Amino acid sequence: MINLIIGTQWGDEGKGKIVDLLGETADYAVRFHGGNNAGHTVVIGEKKFPFHLIPSGILRPKTVGVITNGVIIDLEVLLKEIEFLKENGFSLKNKLLISSRCHLIMPYHKALDEAYENARGKNKLGTTRRGIGPTYADKVSYNGIRVYELVNWSAFEEKFSFQAKIKNKILKLFGVEPINIKKSLNEFKKYREKILPYVADTFKVLQEAVKSKKNIIFEGAHGVMLDNDFSPYPFATGSNVVTGAVNTGAGVILPKDTNVWGVIKAYLSRVGGGPLPTEINDKIASLIREKGWEYGTTTGRPRRIGWLDLEAVKFSVKVCGINKIALTKIDVLSGLEKLKVCVGYQYQGKKIDYSECGYLELTELEPVYKEFSGWSEDISKIRDFSHLPKNCQNYINFIEKFLEVPIEIISVGPDRNQNIYKFKDRT
Repeated sequence: MINLIIGTQWGDEGKGKIVDLLGETADYAVRFHGGNNAGHTVVIGEKKFPFHLIPSGILRPKTVGVITNGVIIDLEVLLKEIEFLKENGFSLKNKLLISSRCHLIMPYHKALDEAYENARGKNKLGTTRRGIGPTYADKVSYNGIRVYELVNWSAFEEKFSFQAKIKNKILKLFGVEPINIKKSLNEFKKYREKILPYVADTFKVLQEAVKSKKNIIFEGAHGVMLDNDFSPYPFATGSNVVTGAVNTGAGVILPKDTNVWGVIKAYLSRVGGGPLPTEINDKIASLIREKGWEYGTTTGRPRRIGWLDLEAVKFSVKVCGINKIALTKIDVLSGLEKLKVCVGYQYQGKKIDYSECGYLELTELEPVYKEFSGWSEDISKIRDFSHLPKNCQNYINFIEKFLEVPIEIISVGPDRNQNIYKFKDRT
């Protein structure tokens, strides 16, 4: 069985929890794109486990975590994650595999990211300043450095020194402190010793796993609205987020019977700049932000809040071939008197689809809303769909009908046990 988890919005949909649930019996949990600008959180009892690079499915006893070629790696961040898991009783011996084809985030990438954002002034893109964009830029311009070079140390020394000298000239133009090449090489030599035991031929491992019909879960990072092609570019991430990224980022062609899960948060949030058509900035937004703890796992920044945008989600469903839905954070909406859902866009007096929109249209258009009555009950302990408040059932049923895809999981709280499963089977 293969499960693919896709975020259908602007990220922060709660993918980490869904990965943890579906990965209970997984043989492999795979990250196939993005870098440590992603943030998945799994809550087990009173303990939170934040992930940025390591697949969150690795917390399950038999699951092997795989970081494939589409992922870019900040070695300092990765090693901190490894150490955090070890401190909390999770040994990664024979549990973590890293592709030698992964590109590395270098100190000069982070410095350039900061410099570019500062130079943009009021036109900042709102990047996480983790060096993601500059690393992908180097990758496609043949200037990247991979785990492969780290394994072959002499090649790493040569390439790093060459690239750092070039980048230092650019950094000086921006008035940013240049990279200390000797110091950085010493640090990477230490990283190398700790990382080498995890390097493996992930392509071969996954090909054999697919052939043997192993249980595999592919963890998407970010959301489709941040995809490098299908977002309101340039307000995007550096990688492709859609289903096809599994092939380019992991070397796997997904079988036709793959479960493609779309994770939808019951409202909207995003970090960073760019258009958010259904954004709200009133007391309701503040209430949702605090109740849902909408602060970036990666950045810690308060997230922008909006009403659920089904026009955008429907596009995600189509472009990714989503055939199952997990709805998250519905419990956060308890206590609101009225709820709104965006069911379409109006631009210059005419209907417009998300697929027709760039960032200019998304900034100027008017959302078309359908309004729902809210509910006041605490639903965090409910485990059967029929026991949910009627108004909550109406809200969920409308989402399913609009998207024409079954909602199979409803999350009613952050803990891994706070869920309603396959509610239609129980009605």
